[in-house]
Amino acid sequence: MNFTAMDFETANARPDSALSLALVVVRDSQIVDSFYTLIKPQSKLDWRNTKIHGIHTADVADAPTFAEVWPHIDHFFAPDKLVAAHNAGFDSRVLRETLASYGITSPRYLLIDTVRTSRRFYPEMPNHKLNTVAAGLGFDLRQHHNALADSIACAQILLQEEYAFGDDALKKFVKMV
Repeated sequence: MNFTAMDFETANARPDSALSLALVVVRDSQIVDSFYTLIKPQSKLDWRNTKIHGIHTADVADAPTFAEVWPHIDHFFAPDKLVAAHNAGFDSRVLRETLASYGITSPRYLLIDTVRTSRRFYPEMPNHKLNTVAAGLGFDLRQHHNALADSIACAQILLQEEYAFGDDALKKFVKMV
């Protein structure tokens, strides 16, 4: 299986306030590369978000804007590319709205949501939050809400599902966005 797992952290409740991004690249069902960056948001950090992810204004003062990051990662988002995210609606909306805030057209790409797949394959779990699913499958997620740690956990979940249930079972969850 080939895909890229994505995770965003945001500065505040606005979907266009990307603050950090991680991408974890999977080729032939193996994690082969990763990308992580802090992002200088266009809006102020809310203390509630900082309490969750631990990123402060000083941490992103010299970070690139998302418009500066995009040319380095846009190739991961194409109609023939599969992107995975845990709670994919959130992450795909952050991507779409952040791009729109810079006047950049949002790409079309294939998307799979590991919240949805975990609900289907592991209905016995008490909930399907990333940390719960990761723990239930035996993956260590010590730095929950760190975009890189969360992207790795998402990739591990999807790889475990591929191993346990097969590609055909997962294809039913893929949609074009």
